[in-house]
Amino acid sequence: MFFSKLMPHDGNFFELFNEHAGNIVAASESFLKFVEHYNDEALRAKYTQEVDKAEHACDDVVKEVHRRLHKTFITPIDRDQIFSLINTMDDVADLLQNGTEAMHLYDVKQMTPEMLQMAELCNQCCISMKNAVGTLKDISDPEVAKAALKTCDEIDHLESGADRLLSTAITRLFREDIEVRELIKCQRIYELLEEVTDKCEDVANLVEGIVLENS
Repeated sequence: MFFSKLMPHDGNFFELFNEHAGNIVAASESFLKFVEHYNDEALRAKYTQEVDKAEHACDDVVKEVHRRLHKTFITPIDRDQIFSLINTMDDVADLLQNGTEAMHLYDVKQMTPEMLQMAELCNQCCISMKNAVGTLKDISDPEVAKAALKTCDEIDHLESGADRLLSTAITRLFREDIEVRELIKCQRIYELLEEVTDKCEDVANLVEGIVLENS
């Protein structure tokens, strides 16, 4: 008992979660602008850099979380929950960066209406995810815990909308007279964007588990 009192406690992990989530929203908002202004090469380059910058900031937060996990004796929630949450959140940032890289790599000629809708859903999911993560430090309050679960449900609903949009977009691709290479490019982009919402749902499921276990 005496030994545990001498060891570092807490580690301010909730503060780091919030910082990471803020960077994710910055990445998702820049990604949305990237899609909206895709035909403008200068703006496309500008928003690509912004996505990259936000993703690198996320990586720095992940490293700090891992560092603190090694140095903190008593954590506010289970260590495995901290590890799983920050790494799954980081997957969201990685996927957003992958989206800009894939569009450059595949030399996508122009954005489709479905790509814009997907990007909007990704941004909405990321904002809701940030809100859900932001509740964790206060989940001992029953009202906060209830609000957290409601936000997680909102993310699930958004992800279901992305699933439906993916199906619609793929169906349209195969019904239109489109060159095969362009079809493959578009399909991959649609799937990648839907993966962003899937990963946000994974974060929501982790948040829900933390709330139910600790509230």
